[in-house]
Amino acid sequence: MNKSLFARWRASFFTGLAVTLPALLTLAVVKWIFGTISSFTDTLLFFLPYCHLDAKFIYPNGQDGAMFWYWSLLALLLAAGLIFTVGVLARYYIGKRLIEWLDLAMMSVPILNKFYGAIKQVNEAFAGNKNSFKTVVLVEFPREGMYSVGFLTSEQHAEVQQKTREHVVAVFIPTTPNPTSGFLVLVPEDKITRLDMSVADGVKYIVSLGSIAPESPAMAEVRKA
Repeated sequence: MNKSLFARWRASFFTGLAVTLPALLTLAVVKWIFGTISSFTDTLLFFLPYCHLDAKFIYPNGQDGAMFWYWSLLALLLAAGLIFTVGVLARYYIGKRLIEWLDLAMMSVPILNKFYGAIKQVNEAFAGNKNSFKTVVLVEFPREGMYSVGFLTSEQHAEVQQKTREHVVAVFIPTTPNPTSGFLVLVPEDKITRLDMSVADGVKYIVSLGSIAPESPAMAEVRKA
């Protein structure tokens, strides 16, 4: 009887875990993202200690460090507002001139200009390429006969195409279950298979170790018929 009672308890526990785990993981990820971003945006409220506010109303420890969550939320909203303002100004002449002056200032600082220049080039490459990370593809990797899901990142590689005599494309193949790392492979365009799944579905497929497979549009149409 005790064994049967323990078996029922174990079954109920794992059922409850399966139900609550997605919500708990989602909250944990949101908390981590919020904490990571707020560690930068909190600096926008540097003036609070000078506004005749007692430190105990700003910091949980009453002195310094991380702020209360509502101050961090205010800082995040302020950062979003500043980014929006920059985006609006960037559409007009004065905004474009300010951005040019900022670029010149950043590029004139030794060492810092290397990092800024590299990051700016990567940002411009992705912003200018409408296909970057918007197409899910299938490639034979890590060897012929084995297939991996990847994301098309670029289709222009002049030097590589000149040396290989083939039209190659760049494909990022993420690792699973952590898609933030992976492999960059250059594949002849006729060796890739473009998939109909969205990038979001592709990421879910990779993170879930292949257990969440999106339904193809063709199968969806058959079901509707």
